[in-house]
Amino acid sequence: MNDHWIITLLAAAVVVELAGVFFAIDAIARGRTAQGTVAWALALVFVPPVAVPLYFLIGARRFDGYIRARRRGTLALDRLATRAVEAMAPFTIEGGRGAAVDERSGARIAIQRLARTDWTTGNRTTLLIDGEATFDAIVAALDGAAHDICIQFYIVRADEIGWRVHRALVAAARRGVVVRFLYDSLGSTEIAGAFVDELHEAGIHAEAFHSERNSTWFRLNFRNHRKIVTIDGVTAFIGGHNIGVEYLGRDPAMGAWRDTHVRIDGPAVLAAQLSFAEDWNSATGTLPELSWTCSERGDEWVLIVPSGPGDQFETCALLFHQVIQSAREKLWIASPYFVPDEGIVLNLQLAALRGVDTRVVIPERCDNALVRLSAYSYYEDVIPAGINLFRYGAGFLHHKVFLCDEIAGVGTANFDNRSFRINFEITVLTAGGPMARHIQEMFRKDLERSTQATLADFTRRPWMFRALARVSRLMSPLQ
Repeated sequence: MNDHWIITLLAAAVVVELAGVFFAIDAIARGRTAQGTVAWALALVFVPPVAVPLYFLIGARRFDGYIRARRRGTLALDRLATRAVEAMAPFTIEGGRGAAVDERSGARIAIQRLARTDWTTGNRTTLLIDGEATFDAIVAALDGAAHDICIQFYIVRADEIGWRVHRALVAAARRGVVVRFLYDSLGSTEIAGAFVDELHEAGIHAEAFHSERNSTWFRLNFRNHRKIVTIDGVTAFIGGHNIGVEYLGRDPAMGAWRDTHVRIDGPAVLAAQLSFAEDWNSATGTLPELSWTCSERGDEWVLIVPSGPGDQFETCALLFHQVIQSAREKLWIASPYFVPDEGIVLNLQLAALRGVDTRVVIPERCDNALVRLSAYSYYEDVIPAGINLFRYGAGFLHHKVFLCDEIAGVGTANFDNRSFRINFEITVLTAGGPMARHIQEMFRKDLERSTQATLADFTRRPWMFRALARVSRLMSPLQ
């Protein structure tokens, strides 16, 4: 090798090392967790040829594009939020409708401050268990839409279910309903082409929450994981289902698919609509014209909590911290991914140690091998503390549900670092109403199909399995 090539290689090595140091400084300056920051900094300094491209693609924890879009539209978004808050005001605590809600749980106020809007009464909720009930309810509501539809999903497939929803949206547009369709560009690559083209031809505003505007083609970490449908400002659907036949249990690899959605009718729908409007603004640079009036449909207290990397605080992580800390009698959690950070683990341990009936239900089979391995490494942390860990065996448990005393939650957030800090998520909370009773009954049926995990289930595994589980857990800040 001649001197020219040697000099070129040395120069390239210096450039890559300098890039590693530069990005390590960036990771230290902008990292949201100590574990993630240390992992990235060490990798960037000591193995920059591998770490620099990865950091460029998935390293960021703040969605700068979303923040810039939010700042550009601050005045318009503020006005929109004011309209929503004013419309909901007669149904809030401040509106005089729910003074007693404060007395039952101070945690509700702390959680409310994480949301953009207040707890509202006057709502009716319907728990939708599994795919058939969920898709039937959504399509029926789409067929009954009179003015506008906002629909947003992380994964949309061009399969039987996707085309069923597609037909309902096209039919709505043809009868004069304004339809806005938002999908995540990373989760919904399958619908590029005829599926979206036909939506456009029908006059539907179909947009991807993606990259050119938000700089996410080169920041693959960020995913809009929300699943929201709002109809005429009076009905909303939020939960764990995406649009695809696997959510009907037709994935031969995963088998039966266990998931949960919730339908909301009433004032809280405006909060879901506001979350959609902000995402729409980020994706398109425009704010949708929607109805911002509401009426009483029931008597349930509901709070909608959107969360994501564009927030000032780690909204999703703080929500779960507050829920766990406030538990006094019962804390039941179900999630397909169980990869909590150290702070969440400590709070779960304290809940169990103070006598709270603490149960965590996770799937026996999982669609992510790394996450499944990581979950085993937590056995030694949670089981000795008195946390009852169950593995659901009747298919793939995919729903994201919790029950904390009289507060119940259904949403899109998994129990992992990605949902806590990186994904855009949304959670529906109810307080003291029938949804909590329905969720408790749903949990009991799931537990009947689950096996309680023991410490020996991990400690008696081959040493190689245990080692891989612990290594996988070390990678959790990067997952």
